[in-house]
Amino acid sequence: MHATQSAQKQQARRAALEQEIAELQKTLGEGENADEIVTRHIKLLHQYNEAKDAAQILIGRLAGHRQTTIRQIHEDYGLSESD
Repeated sequence: MHATQSAQKQQARRAALEQEIAELQKTLGEGENADEIVTRHIKLLHQYNEAKDAAQILIGRLAGHRQTTIRQIHEDYGLSESD
């Protein structure tokens, strides 16, 4: 009897997971591939980080040229510390 309950619980859990997958796929969109979306987002994040790094280098050089701090440049241009 215990094995039957365990098998029933497993089957119920599997059905619940399959339902969750179906709902997530509906949210994602039919025919959309989650792996492709994640890969695209990672590529975009790399591009963003490269652009941000380049901007920080330029801000650093501008601060050096003006003989001030990077923080002051951020304040001068209305940039937050996280920008």
